[in-house]
Amino acid sequence: MELLDIYDEDLNYLGTEDRNIVHRDGLWHQTVHCWLYDKEGNIYFQIRSDEGTLYTTASGHIKAHESIKEAFGREIYEEIGYKCDYENAGLIDVVKWKMDKVKKDGSIFKDRAYANVYACLFEGDISKFNFDNEEVLGLGCVNALKTLELFEGKRDYVTGKKIITKNHKNVAITYDFKVEDFLVNEGEDVLTKYGDVLRYIIKKGEVNEKD
Repeated sequence: MELLDIYDEDLNYLGTEDRNIVHRDGLWHQTVHCWLYDKEGNIYFQIRSDEGTLYTTASGHIKAHESIKEAFGREIYEEIGYKCDYENAGLIDVVKWKMDKVKKDGSIFKDRAYANVYACLFEGDISKFNFDNEEVLGLGCVNALKTLELFEGKRDYVTGKKIITKNHKNVAITYDFKVEDFLVNEGEDVLTKYGDVLRYIIKKGEVNEKD
């Protein structure tokens, strides 16, 4: 059993409940969306194992009595195997999320969450990653500014790297990413979904250049 803290729609704490019941009954809870970026202005998207599309570096539920930053560090480590300095992660936004999805068995998956979006500087090398292959095929590393331009329709693709494990070693393969490579749910658009994260990282890079 995985317990989550639950809330009312205004984020007033109500107690704890089992994760399965949370999604069965559509109870409000909190999640964390984790992003890594580097000093060169690159952002790291995970390559999802289910669809092969690009999404957050890592993401997941915040467990009962767990802090947001603790959840950030745990999710990064569980999904991509990297122990980050999560206490220095910066808040980008808190997004109120509501979605109902019909599962294969016909039941309704009810998602009512406040998604806490945070980003943290990555200063290691690709050998530090150890991917959970059940969830993550690897990482897509792209320049944040060029990716923003892609989403704004100013370019057709952005050249970056696919970081994957091959023969028990992480390798970086040059790849041209297009808009359709990025995960966007029904009713969303790619610029709204990822734009604020990209702008945050671009701004961080501008600060580094001034230093």
